[in-house]
Amino acid sequence: MKPKAGEGFLGDRLVQSGLISREQLDEALRIQGERRKDGKKVLLGNLLVELGYCAEKDIVRVSADRYGLQSVSLETFPLDRAAVDLFTPELARRYNALPLAFENGCLVVAMKHPRDIVSIDDIRILTGHEIKPVVVSDSELAAMIERFGMRGAVVEQLSEEDAPADKSVLLDEASDKPAVQLANQIFGNALRAGASDIHIEPQEKSLRVRFRIDGVLHEIMQPPRQMHPVLVSRIKVMANMDIADRRLPQDGRMTLNIEDKIVDVRVATLPTANGEKITMRLLDRSSQMIELDRLGFAPVMLAGYRSCMKMPYGFILVTGPTGSGKTTTLYATLAELNSTDKNTITVEDPIEYRMAGLNQVQINPRAGLSFASGLRSILRNDPDIIMVGEVRDHETAKIAVESALTGHLVLSTLHTNDAAGAISRLDDMGIEPFLTASSLVAVVAQRLARLLCPHCKEKFELSRKELEAVKDFPLEAGEETVALYRPRGCLRCNNTGFKGRIGLYELLLFDENIRRLTLGRRSKSEIEEAAIAGGMVPMRRDGMAKVKQGLTSLEEVLRVVV
Repeated sequence: MKPKAGEGFLGDRLVQSGLISREQLDEALRIQGERRKDGKKVLLGNLLVELGYCAEKDIVRVSADRYGLQSVSLETFPLDRAAVDLFTPELARRYNALPLAFENGCLVVAMKHPRDIVSIDDIRILTGHEIKPVVVSDSELAAMIERFGMRGAVVEQLSEEDAPADKSVLLDEASDKPAVQLANQIFGNALRAGASDIHIEPQEKSLRVRFRIDGVLHEIMQPPRQMHPVLVSRIKVMANMDIADRRLPQDGRMTLNIEDKIVDVRVATLPTANGEKITMRLLDRSSQMIELDRLGFAPVMLAGYRSCMKMPYGFILVTGPTGSGKTTTLYATLAELNSTDKNTITVEDPIEYRMAGLNQVQINPRAGLSFASGLRSILRNDPDIIMVGEVRDHETAKIAVESALTGHLVLSTLHTNDAAGAISRLDDMGIEPFLTASSLVAVVAQRLARLLCPHCKEKFELSRKELEAVKDFPLEAGEETVALYRPRGCLRCNNTGFKGRIGLYELLLFDENIRRLTLGRRSKSEIEEAAIAGGMVPMRRDGMAKVKQGLTSLEEVLRVVV
């Protein structure tokens, strides 16, 4: 008779070791059963770690004892390049395994399923070595395989119409050309690392390639300086740019298929003293749209924002500097508002995410289609909800405000440092205070802070006296010490200590008091004080609350919020 999941196996051993309780095991098994009914396969060990009942290292140790195998940490295990090179990235992903070293004539292989006899036999035949499987943590193995896979990538360039795969044009038939290989490697590495931007920068005696990951630039590689001219030419050809003109800045775009992921790339060149610098923005079409609940809004703030976006008309502004996640917030809002009984039209530059059910318009200044002219055209198409990518000038701002006053819900972005600053910014654009006061219903200001890596963040304590010197830190009565976390760095986060980002927000809701101050053209500080008195949580305080929750570090919040 086949034993039940968890009985006599991993679950029982964890209970016997005192690492989890029987009640925790039963709860995990119940959730595992529910997920399986929904067609989601989840391993018991991963679920126990997800629920916080035990640590991943406990699962590794108990699993190794259970199988009678050795457990290793890929953080400290010395890799043998000759062993690693026996595998290709495709084989590593297929078998969820990676060769590590040679030991007593055997090939040591880290495996997700170290008792999978079929996989072990396949690897033995493929490598020609006897296999010694070892147990490692799933997250370490996944991170190492991803890093290993960065050595090469299958990159195809698609047509403007995004032709099907059988009509795709290979990046270059002569794929052994160094420039093509380097371009492929850069694009593949960037996508795997989750980079938003690629910077290719010529220095006096070197060439530097940097990726912007989670809002921070990291130097990734330094190819030979002599590769710069051919690499620039290669990318400019792909982006339909003039390779002969090296003296003027140029803009271009391309669509790539990188290992079955469709990626839109915006390319910009800039002549510098050492040659042309190239900056590329990557937009992965296959990335899932983030929901409002997962952006980082505090529950009370999210409830207030949702009450505004459900209004039949009004103007909602999302503000913040470039790269602060404004567009993501707008798309998450549109995804929630998107329905068959609403006509939703957007005018954007560029269209960053294509969303089913929306009518998305790309501005084209050369053809005379600007934000203002596009917005005027939208109003003749019976819209219910309008999203304007950015309010850049008086004309766009005036049409957006008047649209909100005539029965439309208008969403847009603005470059200001805080929520109250949006009011004075509209005033600077020439919008009359009575129009602003009548149309605006909410202003969201935001920044993005890096999330601490959950695998390696370090716990430490600060005293009440130390935290009292930190502005806006939420201290409870009688709280003498507070446990906080700081980054350390591990394999899963590329030794940065951070993985992913979360939004820091402040929400200014327009009530009669704020409208009265707006009409009186009162200063930004007066409006901000009134908003805080009315219940607005300042962005810095929202960030400090996330520090106290252990989501990010104190230094990170101080870095992004002035």
